[in-house]
Amino acid sequence: MDELKASETIAVTNGIAGDNALRAVTPPLYLSSTFAFEGFERPGRFDYSRTANPTRTLLADTLAKLEGGAGAVVVASGLAAINLALSCVESDQLIIAPHDCYAGTMRLLDARSEREDFVVEYVDQTDDKAVRRALRRGPALVLVETPSNPLMRIVDIANISRLAHEVDAKVAVDNTFLSPALQQPLGLGADYVIHSTTKYLNGHSDVIGGAVVTKEASDAEAFAHWANVTGVIGAPFDAYMTLRGLRTLFTRVHQQERTAGAIALFLQNQPQVAAVYYPGLLAHPGYDIAARQQKGFGAMLSFDLIGGREAVRHFVESLKIFTLAESLGGTESLIAHPKTMTHSYLSPDTMTDVGITDGLLRLSVGLEDQNDLIKDLNQALAALT
Repeated sequence: MDELKASETIAVTNGIAGDNALRAVTPPLYLSSTFAFEGFERPGRFDYSRTANPTRTLLADTLAKLEGGAGAVVVASGLAAINLALSCVESDQLIIAPHDCYAGTMRLLDARSEREDFVVEYVDQTDDKAVRRALRRGPALVLVETPSNPLMRIVDIANISRLAHEVDAKVAVDNTFLSPALQQPLGLGADYVIHSTTKYLNGHSDVIGGAVVTKEASDAEAFAHWANVTGVIGAPFDAYMTLRGLRTLFTRVHQQERTAGAIALFLQNQPQVAAVYYPGLLAHPGYDIAARQQKGFGAMLSFDLIGGREAVRHFVESLKIFTLAESLGGTESLIAHPKTMTHSYLSPDTMTDVGITDGLLRLSVGLEDQNDLIKDLNQALAALT
């Protein structure tokens, strides 16, 4: 039974050798948009792929098992997954969101709140007093992102879930940066887990997708209904590719994490670097919480380069292995400049408030040789002198 299997085993084996038609070991890809009825008024398990598709259903089942949830809904992108989670909130209700959340999330929240779909309050969720003050307003949903993007701040999921539930608020945690390989928010008290499956779950930078995993089956059913109504479902081929990527999730993430830890230690000792943001460093303010609630520290880190934008320009143009690009979680190592790339939506005041500087760079560490990556960073740093 799956409850007796390790997560690594579930990732590799869920759906394997389950094809009853031709006994294929790898689960087939079902591209069909529609399925034949068994007879008049006798639909089968699947009838139309917007409502349900065998490939997408298998991916959802696998994600639910990996996160310890009762169900999951697979949609077209990570932002579609966040938007789906927001569908549980009514027009006069409040959402508490992180003050330093991903800019795409903030853009979505701002756009929908401007249309009066709900009310949003941005809060520093590492500040317990600020969280308690916000919760006194009686929110319907608390949206959490930990580690945060791009500064890797850590939020205590168990604590914020306990406080939120005291005021009958639901808690949704964006687990994109760690994946279920390193963190399982539902086990810490969250109600929903959100993923951009584009990132670590797929792991190969060739799919756009998202998912919401729920603790309660009734919530999964409600989200699945709304995904069908709004048509935001993920494509079968994307689900197939994501499931293929999931097979190697744990192996990839653990290797990437080891390299990221070594890179963080290297950068910490470089005179051209003002600060390194990585939860695995003992000096990180969220280290203790991360060590308690995570199974590892992940493969994402950021650092502030002395010299601002011009230093950044010379540095990234000197790199040979790291690719200047948005996104993260793939097998290749990427570097991004949040101020001009991933977080350019934010106002100057918001950037200052959350700590996004001209010199801030974000790394997504891939599967290249650890020494090669450190040598690449070292020679690019040397080019600044």
